[in-house]
Amino acid sequence: MDRTLSRLPPLDPLRGFVAAARHLSFTRAAEELFLTQSAVSRQIQTLEDALGVALFERRARALALTDAGARLFRAAEAWLTDYADLADRFRRSAECPPVTVTSAIGICALWLIPRLREFQAECPEINVRVAADNRVLDLAREHIDLAIRYGPDDDMPAGALRLFGESVAPVASPQLELETLDATTLPGVTLLEFDQRNFPWLRWDDWLAAHGLAGNRPRGVLSFSHYDQLIQAAVAGQGVALGRVRLLDRLIDEGRLQVIGGEGGHIQGRAYWLITAPGEVRPEVARFTAWVASQASGV
Repeated sequence: MDRTLSRLPPLDPLRGFVAAARHLSFTRAAEELFLTQSAVSRQIQTLEDALGVALFERRARALALTDAGARLFRAAEAWLTDYADLADRFRRSAECPPVTVTSAIGICALWLIPRLREFQAECPEINVRVAADNRVLDLAREHIDLAIRYGPDDDMPAGALRLFGESVAPVASPQLELETLDATTLPGVTLLEFDQRNFPWLRWDDWLAAHGLAGNRPRGVLSFSHYDQLIQAAVAGQGVALGRVRLLDRLIDEGRLQVIGGEGGHIQGRAYWLITAPGEVRPEVARFTAWVASQASGV
């Protein structure tokens, strides 16, 4: 059995010791801790007895740390500072619930989550909870603050903030060394298919027909029920995907994906929107909203 904790000297006197060592005064330490001078003095004596060493040189008009006291002060001050910081974070977390944002799984995985580190760096005091779900959740009933939703412009509620539109183009890993998709290159290419019939602009049959390639066949087809998995396959060099270019901007900028054959086609009447739950908006929700808007605008 580990008896390390049972062998520790009393911990409460450490506060009195650190305060006295910082001020080199029992009187000022007592004022800081709202104790009497005699109480602080007893704490120091208790700690010295437990450790078996003198921590202070008690002089006529001043205190001075012994070598042992100086070593303990350096260590104990760091311990107590870390403890105080951790306690503050716990209290803030309890007092301030996280900003909860929901979105479809693909939008969260490809656009929101890669950016969250930047928000944490800007606002470390604000906690964020991501509720990724392909269902359209009721924000009030599910206690969700914000939703990033994609859909027809006419279906969005009043007050929704338009983030950006939809643009679709073939994308692939640079390792495929593919510059264009035409009757010559298509037979050597594997197409990555999004297996959702309600998104025809993300299906290859419609794209090939629109580009005069309906009669041509690729080398093969891999189908995926989740769009983010399809994109991960494209990044891994497993084939060509129909990319939602705005969701993939970071992967493209980083050189992990490239647009094949020029800029993508714009999908009319559809966009990505930020929707706020009804009711009073907390300051931290307003801050997160402003950050999402800045990310969408590229600021």
